Amino acid sequence: MQQAIVLTNGMLVSSNAKTCHGLLRGSERFKILAVIDEAFAGQDAGMVLDGKARNIPVMASVAAYFAQEGAVQPDACIVGVALTGGRLPEDFRAALLEAAGHGCSLVNGLHTFLSDDPDFQQVAAAKGIELVDIRKPRSREALQFWTGDIYSVKAPIVAVLGTDCALGKRTTTRWMMEALRAKGKSAEMIYTGQTGWLQGSPYGFVFDSTVNDFIGGELEKAVVNCAREANPDYILLEGQSSLRNPSGPCGSEYLLSANAKAVVLQHAPGREHFEGSDVVIGSIQKDIDLIRLYGSEVIAITLNGEELTADELVAAQESLRKETGLPVIRPLEEGVGEAVAALEQWAAKR
Repeated sequence: MQQAIVLTNGMLVSSNAKTCHGLLRGSERFKILAVIDEAFAGQDAGMVLDGKARNIPVMASVAAYFAQEGAVQPDACIVGVALTGGRLPEDFRAALLEAAGHGCSLVNGLHTFLSDDPDFQQVAAAKGIELVDIRKPRSREALQFWTGDIYSVKAPIVAVLGTDCALGKRTTTRWMMEALRAKGKSAEMIYTGQTGWLQGSPYGFVFDSTVNDFIGGELEKAVVNCAREANPDYILLEGQSSLRNPSGPCGSEYLLSANAKAVVLQHAPGREHFEGSDVVIGSIQKDIDLIRLYGSEVIAITLNGEELTADELVAAQESLRKETGLPVIRPLEEGVGEAVAALEQWAAKR
């Protein structure tokens, strides 16, 4: 496990910092030493995130981190944000170059590739550090087309999809995996984004940097390899975007190419429009019906409470229970036990 600092530069409480949020909640690949964010300097990053102390300080700058007495040398500095369009914000450049100057390898999940930038190439060569661009596409020769091998997988496959982007699908997936393991079941998560890789999941690929023709095959390969090598009791798929988001529809691949017949559906009842647009999301029933048309079923709904008070979220939870007849869970407040129970009940009837 490498040690790292994470840059969020004022975005720590924003959904844009979901990469950092995932790392704060757990990683088998990186131990987080500090978060760099001037807006929350002096606080515990876990307390800022969700009120849980994690003994990870927020520092005002890279310079402030290294100025501490006895500062631990990080192996890496991680770009802790995921932004629409994936462009590197200009104010991140100086901080990353400074971290590189202190001997930190740079780990970047944006679509701006540091390894293509002469400034970063120069400092990397001078300091002997790595420039890791997680989303840099692999060659077509390294990609797999869909084969049909998915039908050999016997373990229950469940996809955690959502009604929009940036709802917490990855967090719910990881928490369900951990909850199943706590019950003595073997479970694996198939990551499909940069943060899943950063958290150390051994199986998966980066969905939005893969040539479209090979997405079904790469998803199938990750599931099949997981089933053959780990032989888990359950395979959980981290969803991306949503079936109906017009800026980047996604989800049918999980239901068809990966043969996920069960879906946990993440939803933000306080969100009116699809992220980055003025298109109305509408009723969650549209997603439930669409998933059913693909031959799969929603077995539980998990809620993101953004824009709602605690009481409003509970009211939305009760309303959706009555409307859909499904288990409806608030993962941050209640955990994911009810979702896991719904999965086990579904798997027992397969």
